[in-house]
Amino acid sequence: MPPATSEVTPLDYTRYDFKDPETYKVRTLRGLSRSVVEQISELKHEPAWMLEYRLRAYEHFLDRPMPDWGPSLDEIDFDGYTYYANPLAEGDTKKSWDDLPADIKNTFEKLGIPKAEREYFGGVGAQYDSGTVYHKIRDDLAKKGVIFCDTDTAVQQYPELVQKYFGRIVPYNDNKFSALNSAVWSGGSFVYIPPGVDAGIPLQAYFRINAKNVGQFERTLIIADKGAKVHYIEGCTAPIYSTDSLHAAVVEVVAEPRAKIRYTTVQNWSKNVYNLVTKRAVAYEEALVEWVDGNMGSKITMKYPSVYLKGRGARADILSVAFASEGQIIDSGAKAVHSAPDTSSKIVSKSIAIRGGQTSYRGLLHVAKGATGVKAAVRCDALLPDDFSRSDTYPYNEIHEEDATVTHEAVVGKIGEEQIFYLMSRGLNENDAIHLILMGFLAEFAKELPVDYALELNRLIQLEMTGAVG
Repeated sequence: MPPATSEVTPLDYTRYDFKDPETYKVRTLRGLSRSVVEQISELKHEPAWMLEYRLRAYEHFLDRPMPDWGPSLDEIDFDGYTYYANPLAEGDTKKSWDDLPADIKNTFEKLGIPKAEREYFGGVGAQYDSGTVYHKIRDDLAKKGVIFCDTDTAVQQYPELVQKYFGRIVPYNDNKFSALNSAVWSGGSFVYIPPGVDAGIPLQAYFRINAKNVGQFERTLIIADKGAKVHYIEGCTAPIYSTDSLHAAVVEVVAEPRAKIRYTTVQNWSKNVYNLVTKRAVAYEEALVEWVDGNMGSKITMKYPSVYLKGRGARADILSVAFASEGQIIDSGAKAVHSAPDTSSKIVSKSIAIRGGQTSYRGLLHVAKGATGVKAAVRCDALLPDDFSRSDTYPYNEIHEEDATVTHEAVVGKIGEEQIFYLMSRGLNENDAIHLILMGFLAEFAKELPVDYALELNRLIQLEMTGAVG
C-alpha cells in the first residue's frame, strides 16, 4: 500500500464559527427559577393556560431525576444557562429580510438562508437564540390555507389549533428535558396543512445559537390534516465557545388519515453544545411519516425520532445518520410503535465514528397485542475508519403479536486497505480516498436531501476528515 500522505483538504470552520455581538433587546438573568418561567410567559403576553402549563412543567422538571442511562449528563449545570435571550423585542418577528438588523442578517446570509428562500423553499423561518427573527411564507401557499409561523405567534393567532395539539404528542412529564422545554420554550415552527392540500415546496427553519451559555428551547408543532402533504426541513449551527450551551427542543408531528409528512434535519452544532431533543410523531389511518435525520457536531446528542402508528395501514420510514469525531458522543436511534393492524415501519441507521468519537444506536420496536399484519425492519450499519473510535448498538424489541414480520440486522465495518489502495492508484491522496468511501457509505442518506443540503453534508464530512490521516 502506498505511504500515507499529509495532504489535507483546505477547509476551515469559519462558515459556522463566527460570533455576533451579544446585543439583546430582552434577556433574562442567568439561572432557572419559577420567576424566570413567569417572566418568559409575561414577555410573550401568553394566555393563562400556557402559563399554567409552563409552571406544571417546571415543577415536574424539579422533581424528575436526570436520566441514568446513556451518556453521562452530570456536567450540566442548569443554573449556568440563560433561558431567554432575544435580539428583537418580543413579537417583532420580521417578514421582510431587509428589516432585520445588519448583524443578524449577515449571520444568516453567511449560512445561505436568503439564497435558500429565493431558490427553493416555500417558506422560511429563522431563529436566533430564543427569538424567531424572521418568518415568511409564499403567497400561493398562504392562499391555500397553509399556516407557517413561529409557535409564539400561533399561540396568539390560532389558539384553538394550538390547544388541541400542543403537548398531546410529547407531554411535559414525558422526560426531564421535555419538562424543561415545556417550562421555558420559545420560538420554533408551527405548521398546519389543511385537508387535501399538498404544500409541494418544502418549508424550512434554521436555528442558530449565538450567545455564550445560552439555552435554546424551540417548540415545533406540525399538523397535516386528512390527505395533506408537507416536507419540513431544519438546519442547526452554533459557534465554538470554551463553555457549554444547551439545546433541548421538542418536536410534535401529527399525520391525520392519509396524510404524508417528511421531516428532514441536518444539524451541525459546535462541539460545546448539549443536544437533547424529543421528537415524536403519530400517524393515523394510511398516513406516512418520514424522519430523515442527520446528526453531526455537538458535545453530546441524545435524540430518538419516533412514530406511533395508531391507524390501520399507517407507515413509518426513519433514516438517520450519526457522525462523531474527537470529544463527541452521538447517542441516537429511532422508535416505531405499532398499535394498529397492517402497519409497517422501516428504520435505517448509519453511523461513522473517527478520532475517538462514539456513536450509539438506541432503538425501540414495539408491536402491540392485536396489531396483526405488522411488517417492520431495522438495519444498523456502523463504520469505524480507525482503531480507537467506538460504536454500540442497543436494540430493544417488544413483540406482543405472533402475526408480525420483524427483521433486524446490524453490521460494523472498517475501511479496507485494498479500497484505499485502489482509489490512491487512481490519483487520489489518502485523505480524499477515505472521504470518498465515507460519502459512498452515506449515499443512502444523502440522496434523500435537497441538493444544497447534500452538498453541505459533503462539505461537513470533508471538514471533519481534514487532518484525520497522515
